[in-house]
Amino acid sequence: MSFRNLYSWNIMISGYLDNKRVGEAIELFRVMMPQSNAVTWTSMVTGLARNGLIKAAREHFDQMPKKDVAAWNAMITAYTDDGLMIEANELFNLMPEKNAVSWNAVITGYARNGPGYEALKHLALMLRTCYRPNDITITSALTACESMQELMQVHALVILLGFDSETSISNAFVTMYSRSGDLGAAEDVFKALQDKDIVSWTAMTLAYSNHGYGKYALQVFACMLRSVTKPNHITFVGVLSACSHAGFIEKGRRIFDSMRNGYGLEPKAEHYSCLVDLLGRAAGHIIEAVKVVNGMPPEKKDGALIGTLLGACNLHGNVDVANQLEEKLLEMDPTGSGGYVLLANLYAGQGKWDDFARVRKKMKDKQVRKVAGFSQITVKDKTYAFFVGGNSHPQVKEIYAMLRETLLPPMKDIAYLHNNPFILV
Repeated sequence: MSFRNLYSWNIMISGYLDNKRVGEAIELFRVMMPQSNAVTWTSMVTGLARNGLIKAAREHFDQMPKKDVAAWNAMITAYTDDGLMIEANELFNLMPEKNAVSWNAVITGYARNGPGYEALKHLALMLRTCYRPNDITITSALTACESMQELMQVHALVILLGFDSETSISNAFVTMYSRSGDLGAAEDVFKALQDKDIVSWTAMTLAYSNHGYGKYALQVFACMLRSVTKPNHITFVGVLSACSHAGFIEKGRRIFDSMRNGYGLEPKAEHYSCLVDLLGRAAGHIIEAVKVVNGMPPEKKDGALIGTLLGACNLHGNVDVANQLEEKLLEMDPTGSGGYVLLANLYAGQGKWDDFARVRKKMKDKQVRKVAGFSQITVKDKTYAFFVGGNSHPQVKEIYAMLRETLLPPMKDIAYLHNNPFILV
C-alpha cells in the first residue's frame, strides 16, 4: 500500500492475530505504536489472550496510555475464558466505569468456572445499577443455580423483567428444572412457550428421557416432526435413550437408521452407545449389540461404548462376551477404574473366581484405584457428602446404626443381597 492509515494498520494487526501470527502482529504494533489508538491496543489485548498469551495481554493492557471500557472488558473476558476468576474479579473491581458487557463477562465467567453463587451475587449487584440484565445475563445466571430455591428466584426475576416469552431463556429453564428434578415445572415452561425451536423440543425430549418417561419423550419427538422442525444429533440422543429406557427395540432401530437415511445425520459415538444400551437391556439381543460395536467405524469406538456393552453382559450374566471385551476395554482405558470394577463384579457374580482374581491383580499391577462413590444431601442450606466407607462425619456411628436398622432389613426382604452377593466397593 502506498498510503497506510490507522484503519489499515489495525486491520493488519487483527489479521495477524486471527491467523496466529503473533510475532508479526507484535512487530507491526511496535512499528506503528506512535500512531496507535484505543482500538489498536484493545485488538492486541484481545488477540494475545485468544492465542493463549494471557501474561503478554496483561502487559499490553497495563501499558495502555488510556484505557476505555472496551479494553477493560477485553482483559476481563480473557481472564474468564482462561478460568482465572480471581484475576478477573480483581480487575472488575478496579474498573472506573462498568457497562452491561462488563457485568455479563464476570457473571458468565463465574457461571462457567464457579463458584456459581458468585454469579448470582454479581447478578444481584447488577440489579442495583442502571444496567438491565439481558438474555445472556439470565442464561448464565440460570446455569449457575445449584438449588431449586436459586432457580425459582431467577425465574421470578425473569417474569418480573418480562423475559419469560424469550425462547432461549425458556429453553434454559426447561433444562435446569429437569436437572433439578422438577419435571412438572419443566413441562409447564415448555407448554407455555409459544415459539418453540429445535432446542425447545430437544430439551423437553431429553427431560422426559432422563426421568425415565420414554413414551412421553417419543410423543414430544412426534410433535416436533409434525411441526416441521428437523431434529439434530442431540435430539436423537434423547430419543434413542428414551427407546432404551422404554424397551422399544424395533422403534429404536428404525429411529437410529433414520438418522442417516431420513435426515442425513451421521451417527456419532453417543448414538451407537444408545443403540448398544437399547439392545443390551433386552435379553437375547447381546450378540446383536456386539455386532453393532464390531461394525462401527473404529474412530467412534471408545471406552464408554465398550463399558455400555459390558454393563449389558453384567445385567444378563454373559461371561463369554465379557471375556471377549476385556482386553479391548482395558486397552482403551488402562488407568480408569470403571472397566475393572464392571469386570470384577460380573466375574464375582457368576462365581468366576479365577477371572475375578486376574482382574484384581491387573488393577494392583497398574496401580488402579477405584474412586470412592458418594452421595450428598442438603439440609437447611448446608450440603453433606458421604463417601463409601467414610467416617469423617461427627455422627457417623449413629448414621451407620440407623442404616443397619432401617435399610438392611428391607434390602434383604427384596432379595437384593441374595441376587447381588458380590459387589466390588
